[in-house]
Amino acid sequence: MNARGLGEAASKFGVGYVGSARTGHERSRGMLVIPYFRPAGGDHGVATLRFRCIADECVRDENGEYLAPGRKENHQGHGKYQSLPGDHPRLYNTPALIVPSPYIALSEGEFDTQASELAGVPCVGAQGTSAWRPYFDPALAGYEIVFIIADNDAPGIAAADKRASELPNGKVIILGDEGSDINSFVHSQGAAAYRKALGL
Repeated sequence: MNARGLGEAASKFGVGYVGSARTGHERSRGMLVIPYFRPAGGDHGVATLRFRCIADECVRDENGEYLAPGRKENHQGHGKYQSLPGDHPRLYNTPALIVPSPYIALSEGEFDTQASELAGVPCVGAQGTSAWRPYFDPALAGYEIVFIIADNDAPGIAAADKRASELPNGKVIILGDEGSDINSFVHSQGAAAYRKALGL
């Protein structure tokens, strides 16, 4: 998290580490755990959990330097993320939907959502380009602007264009060089540059 510039996000978003796992959840051992909080919060405010691989061989280069943000991680043979068995796609950071604002950002992924929030722009995230569901649309209908932040690659831009065709208040934003996303852009350019790119 610190290598991505998201150190303070860990406590704000409840991100943890699975050091030991209960029976049946051994596959999540050694991964980050990312809770999906419900807007209402309370004692039972977690809707689901997602897990992210942080194994050194996947996230560091041969010199031990972290690959991200800015360089593609190497998760060969397995995905970066793991959801609970039987779970369905959800929006991440739905508490942002109840904060009064004329705009909201829509990202591709949890770390990008966290980076946007830390930069002062409310944001919700989808679990990747193929995880969007039509029942997410109404949650974004009341905003003047939905900044649809595309990962700057072909799948990311195509997914953002599709979202914009379905959200009349959607505005596609492509940040930085090819391969950039919110996290890498904020990490390299800063929060003020991110807000400026959105016209804020």
